[in-house]
Amino acid sequence: MPLRTERTRAVVLRRTNYGEADRILQLMTPLGRRSVMAKSVRKEKSRLAGGIELFAISDVVIGKGKGELGILTSSRLVQFYRHILEDYDRLQFAYEMLRQVAKASEDLDEPEWYDIATEVLMGLDNASVPIQLTEAWFYLHFSAVLGYELNVQRDVKGDLLQADMRYRYDVADQGLVQAQNGELTGSHIKVLRLIGDRQLQVIIQVGGINELLPDCLHVARAHAALN
Repeated sequence: MPLRTERTRAVVLRRTNYGEADRILQLMTPLGRRSVMAKSVRKEKSRLAGGIELFAISDVVIGKGKGELGILTSSRLVQFYRHILEDYDRLQFAYEMLRQVAKASEDLDEPEWYDIATEVLMGLDNASVPIQLTEAWFYLHFSAVLGYELNVQRDVKGDLLQADMRYRYDVADQGLVQAQNGELTGSHIKVLRLIGDRQLQVIIQVGGINELLPDCLHVARAHAALN
């Protein structure tokens, strides 16, 4: 009976050494999460090692193993986001993103995690994309996949958000509330809508948003409430 294999693109979420030379890898793919054993990958002449870098997109072939643990039979680096390694803050957030996606996908295995991971890696690798924009984008899309998307159309009372009103984010109600001295203006609301609806490459074409990003990031981070 032939060995069943699966070929797919993948992002490495986590690598754990196993035995003398093996590694167990947690991968996120367009098909969902995969756990695989990379045999002898820590040996000097391993043909698999170069294709399973962190902060990269790889083309992998997974064979059927025991239980849910597949066997990595082939790996090839497609895109390595090397510029992430040149900036400490971007590097730390890349690790944080992978950690959060790995944790969330244990309970909710959705293909959207792959899209989020690759979009964030692309944003962090591109110096023209403000890191605060990439972070805010991640937090809002992370929350949406988990089922608690930030409502940027209505406030917590259900009233439509008004361009001439000011708002603040309410942690208890997980939404926006009217506040005379609130830090969020109609311009902030527009940016939050843009971040929630568009890809990073589209958003960076919009001018005049950089000064609004710190407040938008604060809201996105508070809404995601990660730990």
